[in-house]
Amino acid sequence: MIDDEVNPIEPQRQRMGGAPVTSEPVSPATPTRMGGAPATSEPASPATPTRMGALSQEPSQGIAESGETHSPLTPESPVENSVAACSRKQWVRPTVWALLAVILAVSIVLIARGVRTLPAVDAFVAAFPGTVDLPANAPVGLPAWLGWQHFFNLFFIVLIVRSGWLIRTEKRAPGYWTAKEKSFFSPGSSTPKKISLTQWIHQSLDVLWVANGVIFVVLLFVTGQWMRIVPLSWEYVPNALSVALQYASLDWPTEDGWLNYNALQVIAYFTTVFVAAPLAAITGFRFSTWWPDKNSVLSRRFPIEWARAVHFPVMIYFVGFTVVHVFLVFFTGALKNLNHMFTARDSADGWGLAIFALAVAVIVAGWFVAKPLFLGSIASRYGTLSK
Repeated sequence: MIDDEVNPIEPQRQRMGGAPVTSEPVSPATPTRMGGAPATSEPASPATPTRMGALSQEPSQGIAESGETHSPLTPESPVENSVAACSRKQWVRPTVWALLAVILAVSIVLIARGVRTLPAVDAFVAAFPGTVDLPANAPVGLPAWLGWQHFFNLFFIVLIVRSGWLIRTEKRAPGYWTAKEKSFFSPGSSTPKKISLTQWIHQSLDVLWVANGVIFVVLLFVTGQWMRIVPLSWEYVPNALSVALQYASLDWPTEDGWLNYNALQVIAYFTTVFVAAPLAAITGFRFSTWWPDKNSVLSRRFPIEWARAVHFPVMIYFVGFTVVHVFLVFFTGALKNLNHMFTARDSADGWGLAIFALAVAVIVAGWFVAKPLFLGSIASRYGTLSK
């Protein structure tokens, strides 16, 4: 900033680059040479160099000859322009990706609708409408426990993806956490590891999600619901292709999830439960405080680079699955589908929607609470906090 008080006798002069000279006159007895050594006692004349590479000039003459004025930062300054450019760049990439996604979606629809006009394709869709008959002993309808599982899975997935993304993007950890020896997070003879608080939150959520998943799988097999989400024959493959073509052409297949999922749903649910979830758990274990670092053979056979190469794509899969799943729930009969999922009833009233709205409110609250600021006290019970 420029000082408010200006010497009326000797106006401020301009330095190189625009910084003003202090208004105090140079003492005739102690002028400074280049390099800082005291000069002789001769008074400094107006033409004597006082700075390295610059002649002292009258203020008006210096400004007039240079044709430049220097002022504090303005919106047109380089710093402000740089900030504005960075702000614009932050919006460029998402905008480009959004436009590409729209172009891709429109292209897929146009291609699918064109392909369906071919007689051979039309005959294929007629031969494989999209569903495969279930075994005679398969259960009908959805049990009440499945509604709770839907909520907990959605709750944990949203918070796990959020914390996982923060781990990848945060430049400075909000704090660090070290597990206590022989505790739940550092059992046996393993050496307690120091991780960021965000990693601790992510790992703790993973524990709850895995526990919920184990309960889900056990109940699937106990109640026979597994038959509804496991493809038991190769007929599911052509039927799934037919369903994908019907969705892409916006001529969607008839939905009746209470009785039977279509083939594409079955394959997607099977992949999510029995492929993606185990991959997420196994690769996540490689990053966790439970990994036995002292076991060099195991660490060499399962390098952390392999885990990293799988873990992130699996997260992207879960995000994509959740987005598509929620989209289809709302656009293929929202009230009926939400009742199937949250009230275990084959009805089209508003109770399922109301419970879903409550679930979303709880998830939003969890989004704001699942932060080091709120969970630090819980973390301190299982380990030591540090900066």
